[in-house]
Amino acid sequence: MGQIHSLITQLGRDQAKALQTDPDQRSLVDVAAAVLEEERQELGITYSGFALTALPHRRLPDDQPWERRGHKIRLLIEPGRLPIRNGGFKLYGVPYGSRARMILLYLQTRAIQTDSREVELGRSMHEWLDRMGLSVGGQTYRDIREQASRIAACNLTFAWEDAHSIGFEKGSIVKGGIHFSTNGGTNDQGSLWEDKVLLSEAFFRELKAHPVPIWEPALRHIQNNSTSIDIYIWLAYRLHSLARSTPITWPAVFEQFGAGYSRLRDFRKRFIEALQLALAVYPDARVDVEEQGLMLHPSPPPIPERKFVQLCR
Repeated sequence: MGQIHSLITQLGRDQAKALQTDPDQRSLVDVAAAVLEEERQELGITYSGFALTALPHRRLPDDQPWERRGHKIRLLIEPGRLPIRNGGFKLYGVPYGSRARMILLYLQTRAIQTDSREVELGRSMHEWLDRMGLSVGGQTYRDIREQASRIAACNLTFAWEDAHSIGFEKGSIVKGGIHFSTNGGTNDQGSLWEDKVLLSEAFFRELKAHPVPIWEPALRHIQNNSTSIDIYIWLAYRLHSLARSTPITWPAVFEQFGAGYSRLRDFRKRFIEALQLALAVYPDARVDVEEQGLMLHPSPPPIPERKFVQLCR
């Protein structure tokens, strides 16, 4: 258990906060304490490719593709077009930010839990978003509608590299669009979406072959911080599979997470802040920040493997 979590367990939330002189650290104590108080065990699922690469954090020009490189993997997301009511097609840029990540988490989790490419939306998705602290209305509704359209329109290419070859999978996430009703300003939130959406066969196949289990309540506490979401998912994928403590240099961390930063030293400060928030919601994660980079230690997964098997049946 991390230092903050141990402090909370020994002294309680209030005393642990009183020992912190930095307001940001006091906020971390609140998040860590809230996570320790969680009793729910809801499972989340994401594709392993998103643990090693990620969506952009900020909006790009609508015609600009997005490319990121992770450990032996590359991701290319290309903008796409969707039909509009009055004829023609509208160009949508690549999905970005925390809202896109949360929508993807829902689609992937439901697909695995039901073992079906067909994912229920409507009231089911609204209730899930509400449980995750994303009450659908006003600006939040507009943000989610925009990101869902971008997800439906875009094309993904994941390329895996080894010493001898490159393999790749190209396709869309969603086969067909995510359609919205026009009553986003009403209280009938259950009708924001059509009843169902169909994931593409290629994406569903890869998701089933390479799922990464995460603890859904943890994401609720960091749902507004896209960098912390990416770090949490990365740690959920990496830590439990380590056989020994493993160093990751700052240049390697920068290559995976440093999009939008031109200098490593600027990135490093912001990354450490986001890392601390991710660790606050992953009590069993063991990660040390060192001068040369990060030291990852073997750690239990966010969801025990037996629970993962049970929840996926």
